[in-house]
Amino acid sequence: MEALKQTLKQQIIEALNLQDTKPEDIDDKAPLFGEGLGLDSIDSLELMVLLERHYQIKVEDPREGRKILQSVQSMAEFIQSKQPA
Repeated sequence: MEALKQTLKQQIIEALNLQDTKPEDIDDKAPLFGEGLGLDSIDSLELMVLLERHYQIKVEDPREGRKILQSVQSMAEFIQSKQPA
Protein backbone atom coordinates (compact mmCIF):
# COMPACT_ATOMS: atom_id res chain seq x y z
CA MET A 1 0.00 0.00 0.00
CA GLU A 2 2.85 2.43 0.79
CA ALA A 3 4.42 1.90 -2.64
CA LEU A 4 1.04 2.48 -4.29
CA LYS A 5 0.55 5.72 -2.36
CA GLN A 6 4.01 6.98 -3.36
CA THR A 7 3.32 6.10 -7.00
CA LEU A 8 -0.07 7.83 -6.84
CA LYS A 9 1.47 11.00 -5.42
CA GLN A 10 4.00 11.10 -8.25
CA GLN A 11 1.27 10.47 -10.83
CA ILE A 12 -0.91 13.24 -9.33
CA ILE A 13 2.00 15.69 -9.46
CA GLU A 14 2.72 14.81 -13.09
CA ALA A 15 -0.93 14.71 -14.24
CA LEU A 16 -1.75 18.07 -12.65
CA ASN A 17 1.60 19.68 -13.40
CA LEU A 18 2.23 20.60 -9.75
CA GLN A 19 5.80 21.71 -10.36
CA ASP A 20 6.52 23.03 -6.86
CA THR A 21 5.11 19.96 -5.10
CA LYS A 22 7.07 16.88 -4.07
CA PRO A 23 5.47 13.52 -3.14
CA GLU A 24 6.51 14.01 0.49
CA ASP A 25 4.56 17.32 0.53
CA ILE A 26 1.28 15.44 0.06
CA ASP A 27 -0.17 13.94 3.24
CA ASP A 28 -1.83 10.55 2.60
CA LYS A 29 -4.98 11.53 4.49
CA ALA A 30 -5.13 15.25 3.67
CA PRO A 31 -8.03 16.33 1.47
CA LEU A 32 -7.05 16.74 -2.17
CA PHE A 33 -9.73 19.40 -2.72
CA GLY A 34 -10.44 22.60 -0.82
CA GLU A 35 -8.05 23.41 1.98
CA GLY A 36 -5.82 20.36 1.48
CA LEU A 37 -4.00 20.28 -1.85
CA GLY A 38 -6.44 22.88 -3.20
CA LEU A 39 -7.56 21.01 -6.30
CA ASP A 40 -10.70 21.95 -8.25
CA SER A 41 -13.28 20.23 -10.47
CA ILE A 42 -11.02 20.30 -13.55
CA ASP A 43 -8.35 18.53 -11.50
CA SER A 44 -10.90 15.86 -10.52
CA LEU A 45 -11.42 15.08 -14.22
CA GLU A 46 -7.67 14.72 -14.64
CA LEU A 47 -7.56 12.34 -11.68
CA MET A 48 -10.37 10.26 -13.22
CA VAL A 49 -8.33 10.02 -16.43
CA LEU A 50 -5.29 9.02 -14.35
CA LEU A 51 -7.27 6.16 -12.73
CA GLU A 52 -8.46 4.96 -16.12
CA ARG A 53 -5.09 5.27 -17.85
CA HIS A 54 -2.86 3.75 -15.16
CA TYR A 55 -5.22 1.37 -13.38
CA GLN A 56 -7.94 0.60 -15.99
CA ILE A 57 -10.59 1.83 -13.53
CA LYS A 58 -13.50 3.86 -14.89
CA VAL A 59 -15.62 5.73 -12.35
CA GLU A 60 -19.12 6.39 -13.72
CA ASP A 61 -20.90 7.81 -10.66
CA PRO A 62 -19.79 11.36 -9.68
CA ARG A 63 -20.82 10.74 -6.05
CA GLU A 64 -18.57 7.68 -5.93
CA GLY A 65 -15.82 9.75 -7.56
CA ARG A 66 -16.04 12.34 -4.81
CA LYS A 67 -15.51 9.65 -2.16
CA ILE A 68 -12.66 8.01 -4.08
CA LEU A 69 -10.81 11.28 -4.72
CA GLN A 70 -10.96 12.57 -1.14
CA SER A 71 -7.32 11.78 -0.41
CA VAL A 72 -4.36 9.75 -1.61
CA GLN A 73 -5.34 7.16 1.03
CA SER A 74 -8.90 6.82 -0.32
CA MET A 75 -7.61 6.55 -3.91
CA ALA A 76 -5.11 3.83 -2.94
CA GLU A 77 -7.76 1.87 -1.04
CA PHE A 78 -10.12 2.06 -4.02
CA ILE A 79 -7.42 0.94 -6.48
CA GLN A 80 -6.51 -1.98 -4.22
CA SER A 81 -10.16 -3.01 -3.93
CA LYS A 82 -10.40 -3.18 -7.74
CA GLN A 83 -7.21 -5.20 -8.28
CA PRO A 84 -7.57 -8.95 -8.73
CA ALA A 85 -6.57 -10.84 -5.59
